[in-house]
Amino acid sequence: MRVSHRKTVPTIAILVMVLLLTSCFLSARPFDEQNWRAQVESADPALLYAPHLKDGRFFNPWMPMQKDFRDLLRWRLSERTPYSPEEEKKVPPVLSDLSERIRSTPGDFIAWIGHASYLIRIAGVYWITDPIFSERALLPKRKTPPGLSLEVFAALPGKKNVLISHSHYDHLDSESIRLLPADTRVYVPLGLKALMNDLGKQDVVEMDWWQDVSCGESCRVVCLPAQHWSRRITQGTDTTLWASFLLVTSDRKIYYGGDSGYFIGYREIGRRYPGIDYALLPVTAYDPRWFMHYAHMDAREALDAFRDLGSRYFVPTQWGTFQLGDEPIGQAPAALSKAARSINIDPERILFMGIGQLLTIDGRDRKL
Repeated sequence: MRVSHRKTVPTIAILVMVLLLTSCFLSARPFDEQNWRAQVESADPALLYAPHLKDGRFFNPWMPMQKDFRDLLRWRLSERTPYSPEEEKKVPPVLSDLSERIRSTPGDFIAWIGHASYLIRIAGVYWITDPIFSERALLPKRKTPPGLSLEVFAALPGKKNVLISHSHYDHLDSESIRLLPADTRVYVPLGLKALMNDLGKQDVVEMDWWQDVSCGESCRVVCLPAQHWSRRITQGTDTTLWASFLLVTSDRKIYYGGDSGYFIGYREIGRRYPGIDYALLPVTAYDPRWFMHYAHMDAREALDAFRDLGSRYFVPTQWGTFQLGDEPIGQAPAALSKAARSINIDPERILFMGIGQLLTIDGRDRKL
């Protein structure tokens, strides 16, 4: 029997309304942190190198993700963790005139544009991670402006390089990619080259985990695992890979973690690539833990990842721009500072940045 499309749409709308009206009756699920950590620790490190594509879909072989739309629905309809009005209002500082500070800074630096977008100048060459200059990440709206305009970035001297960690809209913004200079070189995980080509970028380097490519004299880009997933409206779930990256020059190693849950890969990356100077790691969308724990790290896990990597400094990323989890967007500094005290990590090694702030990495590590 054929079901009328006209009848189906109102039925779905009514069902959604009923669920919304009953949402106050759904309580958050409990979450066992010790059991979760035991699962992480029991994973076999050899599986970090295992095949990770099957039947056209990528997966994390050390701990495949179990997806259930009902969990997403339950999260959206569950009680939200209460936070104080002060916590809800807190946002990172936004500094103006970044373009002036770029021009007046002679050496290498890292500057925060917002969310996961970081501008890096190393050996005179410009890099940007997961650039998003748009007002929205598909649906979520920015709560803080970009620290630099796309036009100013595009006008910087020399060829631009972009690292794209995965296909989610807060990391791969089509409009931002489309408006970058045509000769921009883009490094992407497997499966995303065709989309980059469609967005007008032809100099695209598509990479698999553990692949190492030259990016110039004494410069290498290493594509590394992350524990995440992928999907876009125009692409099926997990049909493109997700990744983290290591940028290596003759005197610097900068790790960009993309988006990831806590996993055994951080120890292996730290073992294989000792001497990382700066680890840019995500701390966002971790509440509620029962729903977010697989693909996102809370403050304690992000610090564990930092320690596993053996990095000198930790730059927290992804907080302060988009509301993606239940926690307030400005909570990361307080959460990380509290967690660092509990596990005796020197707070001086955690470099909290303001949007539009520039961190020199010439040995003096000054914030400008």
